Amino acid sequence: MAVHTLRKPWAVPLVVLGLIVFIGIVITFDYIVLLFDPATDNAIDFEVPSFDKATGKYSTSNPQLIPKILHQTWKNETVPEQWKTAQASCLDLHPDFEYKLWTDASSRDFIEQEYPWFLETFDSYPFPIMRADAIRYFVLNHFGGIYIDLDEGCVSRLDPLLTYPAWVRKADPTGISNSVMGSTPHHPFFMRVMLELKNYDFQWGVPYITVMYATGPLFLSVIWKQFKRWAVTDSEQLWILMPAEPGASYFNDLHGSSWHEDDAKWIKYLGLHWLFFTIIGFMIAAVFGFTSYLVMRRIYYPRVAMKYKYLGQE
Repeated sequence: MAVHTLRKPWAVPLVVLGLIVFIGIVITFDYIVLLFDPATDNAIDFEVPSFDKATGKYSTSNPQLIPKILHQTWKNETVPEQWKTAQASCLDLHPDFEYKLWTDASSRDFIEQEYPWFLETFDSYPFPIMRADAIRYFVLNHFGGIYIDLDEGCVSRLDPLLTYPAWVRKADPTGISNSVMGSTPHHPFFMRVMLELKNYDFQWGVPYITVMYATGPLFLSVIWKQFKRWAVTDSEQLWILMPAEPGASYFNDLHGSSWHEDDAKWIKYLGLHWLFFTIIGFMIAAVFGFTSYLVMRRIYYPRVAMKYKYLGQE
């Protein structure tokens, strides 16, 4: 009697599970590596600018690259009382800077006039904060300058930050933030950010995730990871403003987060306990794989055995 070894019943579910894991890693690779990037490359140290009494101007050790423009956003010209102190702290410290407050109306007019190819995407965003995110990238690319969230107060002159071609702030626990940023006009990083917005325009069903992945800090962090893989010159580097030491800070973060909804609490909880939930995810995958094995063994194995018996091979 011929002996034939039956194919293992776990082969099919194992291949399927492996394929799912592979696709998942490819899709989420940039998000995964963010967890292990200390963002210490091109770090910016705090520097106090000196004041020249002869010229009445502040100066730094390096030449100015970024134009003296402050950008902020709000839905209209009436800034809420809780943000006026922070706004005033930046304006009072920088009377020699041009100030631009981008409202919902002026932002849309700007996109329509200067970047009409993006207007449809701009209008389609389901949450106003997504338009507030997008406009900051466009105006930094177009005009250059420094963007500051309204809940960020200034505690020091920003002149030293004008000496870098482009910079963003390190986020906690990982990645970079879009709350304060600076750039020369048409810097390669912000040009890429601007162009990639349409490619990341997805609806994830949960407001916080949709904002973070489509226009917010997580989107910006992923583009940053991709940008770092380029062979860029020194003038194209993106610099990182690291967390401030006590008494050595440019900004005073009031943590407004006015757009956050209840789902943000759950996402932040997941972020703080990412290792635990990663282990849980692998355990669920293992249970899925073992269950698939049992199902295939119960259904597939008897049928193949019957086939071999019918053919006279067992």
